[in-house]
Amino acid sequence: RVGMLFSVASALTLLSSAVVFVEPQQVGVVVSLVSPQGYRDRPLRSGLRWIVPFLEEVYYYPIYFQTYTMSVKPTEGQNFGSDDIVARTSDGQEVSLDTSVIFRIDPEQVIQIHIDWQDRYITDFIRPLMRGLIRTKVSQFTVNEVNSSKRLDLESDLSEEVRTAMEDKGFVMDRFLLRNITFSPEYAATVEQKQVAEQKTIQKEYEAEQIRRLAAGEADRIKTLADAEAQALRVIAAELAERPDLITYRYVEKLGPGIKVMLVPSDTPYLLPLPSLEDGPPANGLPTTPPITPTLTAPTPTPLQLSESLLGEVLTPTLSLTTTP
Repeated sequence: RVGMLFSVASALTLLSSAVVFVEPQQVGVVVSLVSPQGYRDRPLRSGLRWIVPFLEEVYYYPIYFQTYTMSVKPTEGQNFGSDDIVARTSDGQEVSLDTSVIFRIDPEQVIQIHIDWQDRYITDFIRPLMRGLIRTKVSQFTVNEVNSSKRLDLESDLSEEVRTAMEDKGFVMDRFLLRNITFSPEYAATVEQKQVAEQKTIQKEYEAEQIRRLAAGEADRIKTLADAEAQALRVIAAELAERPDLITYRYVEKLGPGIKVMLVPSDTPYLLPLPSLEDGPPANGLPTTPPITPTLTAPTPTPLQLSESLLGEVLTPTLSLTTTP
């Protein structure tokens, strides 16, 4: 009876050793003592699989996407502490780069990966590969190029080189990410000063443009006023040419209503008041000479004054000393 129990236990142990379960996100590499090369030439896919008990052993490898990150932040990368990549540009400036690579194992190449790296493929292959390629590629760019739109060229070149190197070793790269670039404090200060200077230049250019626009607007205003005045003078000149007596009429109209005047020939420059005609002859019948008194008259207006008068401006009277003959 004991022998039977031992046989059953041995059979169950043998059966459990002969059957393995490969999960969907895995493949298995079978190391075999019964195979000429020491391993099966095909990996085990997901599901229940048979192996030779005690003579074969299965090593499991993930085929899902993995992300390996090197970052200056201690909690972001796989290694604790600052793990960013420090490189020098072609002009000798030091930059620090945070990077990530997303990849997976090619199921068809997993046996070769097991032979070359086993489970050390991240620390012994991917990490050194990325650090070396990044330092080499950064050294081909200047610091200003790294800090410009050429950063995309740097990232694109690195992506292609990392992809090619990983495919040669049985890995499929999905994406390479250049996550962050940190420059030296001295260079960062220089860039900030340059940006401040450029901002001031832009502000000065804007102010100058505003001044130019204001000046242009003022010039347009002055030109418009001058054009309007010239047009008014042309209209006045045309009107005076047709009606020359209009000047005299406007002149008399502008004088005070209480002033009595005598019209004299047109070539006389004054309009003379006649107080003797108003008061009549003296009582004794003898001619007398009246005292000289200042008379309020207006000088003969100039053409410009006549124009202004016609535009509605009031002539300013002046004092003129005359003698009545």
